[in-house]
Amino acid sequence: MKTIKSAANRKIIRYMTGGLLAFLALNAFGGGYYAMAGADGVPLELLEGSPFKSYFIPGLFLFVVLGGSFLFAAIAMFAGLRTAPRASFFAALLVLLWLIVQVSIIGFISWMQPVTAALALIILLLTRIRTGKTAGAALQQP
Repeated sequence: MKTIKSAANRKIIRYMTGGLLAFLALNAFGGGYYAMAGADGVPLELLEGSPFKSYFIPGLFLFVVLGGSFLFAAIAMFAGLRTAPRASFFAALLVLLWLIVQVSIIGFISWMQPVTAALALIILLLTRIRTGKTAGAALQQP
């Protein structure tokens, strides 16, 4: 895959990626808050067979770890920091792992699960296009 050489195109890709990261940060903060507040309307029976008795701990993880990762990656991307590709790769990978675990525990229950997965894959693709590196190589940047 070719690296985007035009400064204008690189900037567009950077801001598109940053916007998606910021959107997913807001999504994680909102979902995490909702879960920590008790996830009104979501039956606790979905957690049967899981290590959780309530949605508080998963919500806390969603809010702090995923929301924080996406927020850091968005800020890094908008600021053009050298850590931005690594941060966006890590945040996208983390949410994909979260979704795999979530679906294995509670099943497919929302249209947001595949949409979030698709956005994470788009972030990985945009990061690769912008850097011209594979996901693994983006992690090994100096």
